[in-house]
Amino acid sequence: MARAKKAAGAVRRAEVRLPRLRPFDGEGLESEGDYDGLEFADLDLAGQEGVGARFMDCGVYRCGLDEVRLSGARFIDCVLDEVRGVGTDLAGASLRDVELADARLGGVQLHGSVLERVLVRGGKIDYLNLRKASLKDVVFEGCVLVEADFGGARLDRVTFRDCTLRQVDLHGAEMTDVDLREVAELDIVRGVERLAGAVISPSQLLDLAPVFAARMGVRVEPSAD
Repeated sequence: MARAKKAAGAVRRAEVRLPRLRPFDGEGLESEGDYDGLEFADLDLAGQEGVGARFMDCGVYRCGLDEVRLSGARFIDCVLDEVRGVGTDLAGASLRDVELADARLGGVQLHGSVLERVLVRGGKIDYLNLRKASLKDVVFEGCVLVEADFGGARLDRVTFRDCTLRQVDLHGAEMTDVDLREVAELDIVRGVERLAGAVISPSQLLDLAPVFAARMGVRVEPSAD
């Protein structure tokens, strides 16, 4: 007797427990800076440069991140809560055991980044660039992603719960144990064929049927009387 198909793998959810934090009292971020056990609260970090910086056991609360350059930065055991900004550059960054809550971001550059045990909860992110990124044990929960680009990304044990995904690009993406069944709105503009390795609900299959048909070159027309 054939074995039942294996269910989507369980995600190892991020659980961040921060120690008592010290207020950040520096004049600004520094490239290759080393930040450990610090609280960044209600700061305007617009335009600052922290390329290659390391953040460990840090909390970033209600900070402005417009055009901040954090490419190649590392975030380990960190919480980012109610951050906002446009054009934040995190290309090639590494995020491990990180919680991002209620963010309001646009044009975030995370291409080539590595996300492991990351929770994105609430908020809205427009034009999220995750091209060629690696996502493992990542949960998107109750958030809105508009025109997110997963082109060429690798998604392994990634779950979307109660999310709105509008005009998502999956071109060239590779998926293993990706759970989309609880997505509130799923709109894929490119790369629907890359859903191999994902699990969707029966209702989502019906919603995506026209997209699948178009990708296969099938015309759907009413029968002639």
